[in-house]
Amino acid sequence: MPEWLRIRRSDEKTGAEAAHWTKCPKCGQMLYRPDLARNLFVCTNCGHHFRMHAFDRISSLVDGDFTEIGADILPGDPLGWTDKVPYPQKLAKDREKSHLTESVVCGFGSIAEFPVALGVMDFNFRGGTMGTVVGERIALLFEQARERATPCIVFTASGGARMEEGMLALMQMAKTTLAVRRFIDSGGYYISVLTDPTTGGVSASFAFQADVIVAEAKAAIGFAGRRVIEQTIRQKLPENFQTAEFLLEKGAIDLVVPRMQLRDQLVRLLDYGSAARPIPFSKNGAVAR
Repeated sequence: MPEWLRIRRSDEKTGAEAAHWTKCPKCGQMLYRPDLARNLFVCTNCGHHFRMHAFDRISSLVDGDFTEIGADILPGDPLGWTDKVPYPQKLAKDREKSHLTESVVCGFGSIAEFPVALGVMDFNFRGGTMGTVVGERIALLFEQARERATPCIVFTASGGARMEEGMLALMQMAKTTLAVRRFIDSGGYYISVLTDPTTGGVSASFAFQADVIVAEAKAAIGFAGRRVIEQTIRQKLPENFQTAEFLLEKGAIDLVVPRMQLRDQLVRLLDYGSAARPIPFSKNGAVAR
C-alpha cells in the first residue's frame, strides 16, 4: 500500500476487525474480501463490478504518490436544512462510514509516468451527490490542471444533485461546465470515466463534456430514473436501457472497458493524447496557459 494511502486510511478498521467475507449481489457467491480487493473489487465468479472506494480507485491507478487538493474545502449547512436528521448529522455519519470529507477526492499524480489531474467520486458519501463542495473541488481541479497544462481524468459516481443544498447544488452544474470549457478551450485533454451509477446533474454536466468518454462495464448511466421516464413517455424501455453497453450502442460514449483493463486503456489514451494534441497558442503567439 502506498504511504499516502496508508496515512489516509490509518483510522479505518484493520483486516482482523473488518468482515472477511461479502456476498456478490449479482450471483450470490461468497467472496473473501482480501481476494476481492486484489481483483480490483470485481467478482471472480460472475465479473460483477463492486463500487470502489475513492482511495482504492486512486491506489489502483497512480504510480506512487498522490497529492490531494481541495481537502480543506468542507461542506456546511447553507440552507439550515430541516429533516428528521439534520444535514450536519448526515454529513458526520457519512464521514464516519466512508472516511471521506466529501463525495469527491481530487489531486495530482502520475499514471505510467504521465502526469495527470485526477478526480474520483465516491458513492459511499451521500450517494455521490453533487453539492457546493463537490462543484468547488471539481472546478479547482480543472483550473489547476489548466495552469499546469496537465491532462485531467475524472471518475464519476453520483446520484445527482444534493437536495439538502437546493438551488446551490444545482448551480454547480453551470460552475463545473464552465471550468471544463475553459480547460478544453486552453488545449487541455480531458478523459471522463463513468462508473456505476452516474446520473442526474453530474451526467448533465462535466461527466459528458470530455474529449474521450469511457464507461466501466455494466455501469448504470443516465439522467432521470427508468420508472420516471416510462411513466412520462408511457412506453416500456429496453431491458439494457441506461447501461454503459446501451449508451455505446447508441453512440453516446466512446468505450466500455472492464475494470481489470481500465488502467492500461487510460495509459493508451494518455499516450495518444500527448502525441495528437497540439500545443495551444494565444493570438500573440505565446503558449496559452
